[in-house]
Amino acid sequence: MTMMRAARLHKIGEPMSIDTIEVPKPRPTDVLVRVKAVGIVPNMANVINSWPTWFPHQPIPAFPAIFGLDPTGVVEEVGESVINVKPGDRVYVSPLRSCGSCYACSAGTPSRCRYYTLNGYFSTSRDGQRIFDQYPYGGFSEFMTAPQQALVRIPDNLPFELAARFGYIGTAYGALRLAEAGPGTVALIDGITGTLGVAATVLCLSMGVAKILGTGRNQQLLERVKALAPRRIEVLTLGEKSSGEWAKERTRGDGAHFVISALGARADAAAMVDSMKGVRRGGRVVNVGGVSEEVPVDMKWLMDEQVQIIGSNWFTAAQGQEMADMIETGTLDLSYLETEAFPLSEVNTAISGRLKDPRGGFSNYIVLP
Repeated sequence: MTMMRAARLHKIGEPMSIDTIEVPKPRPTDVLVRVKAVGIVPNMANVINSWPTWFPHQPIPAFPAIFGLDPTGVVEEVGESVINVKPGDRVYVSPLRSCGSCYACSAGTPSRCRYYTLNGYFSTSRDGQRIFDQYPYGGFSEFMTAPQQALVRIPDNLPFELAARFGYIGTAYGALRLAEAGPGTVALIDGITGTLGVAATVLCLSMGVAKILGTGRNQQLLERVKALAPRRIEVLTLGEKSSGEWAKERTRGDGAHFVISALGARADAAAMVDSMKGVRRGGRVVNVGGVSEEVPVDMKWLMDEQVQIIGSNWFTAAQGQEMADMIETGTLDLSYLETEAFPLSEVNTAISGRLKDPRGGFSNYIVLP
């Protein structure tokens, strides 16, 4: 094929159009992927409608732009310098792009690169357009190019439709690794019913976390989460009582080993401060959702309790491969996801519909290019 279809955004606030454009050629160290499925992230509608106004220092790709954050598919062609990838490989394409040559990239922490960009989404760098120029194709297209180091090989028992959820599952996994989650630990997950919260819960179950405490606002969704492992999961409706005090009560006064704060960018700071007080001495608080305002921190308490507060953003391709390997052996089960698929021609419907989904973190909206 020399031509392909792609959903392109020509102007902020307008619907994407389905255009016919040339199939890209991979550069020597890149691969060409035939996209099979791409996930719809809850924030996509905000990005294509309001992002430049909200975060002008974090650019989106130049118009006409091809979005699509979480693509999965089959390698169609490889560049002449690609060594460890071959046509026919089933892959998840991590959208994390960086310069590849700075200290952070060389140290295996590309999300700390000053050029850190999420392909098909937005950049955290003012200079991010340089990355978008190199990789202008997101997942809302039939084919896309990607650097070989961005690929995660997915097993045959993982459908493309579920692998398209790897962005959020991987973000939760990266946060849990920073939190040092593991056998015998106790977790407190704020926002346990959301996209990141449910993913973190399922991962905690796979990683041997002994007890999972979770807070949320929707009682029905809280019960659905608890039903995943009734003996290991306890839930609390936000506002019913102090989440920090509740966590201490449920752990003989010690508190959780770590807190995953996944309430989201619209949450108030008070909710995060409350949950922070539910961590034990020497514990870790990892934020993956942001909050709507600055968080006041009692530094004397932080010092005395030896608590660490960590910001976590995305995950590495190596961590993505760890998740894929866990799925291959049955250690990690993604069957909790309820998939609803849309053809590329209905991409605008898919994006707008995701924001009103009552299934919270159990839903899995995807586009099939």
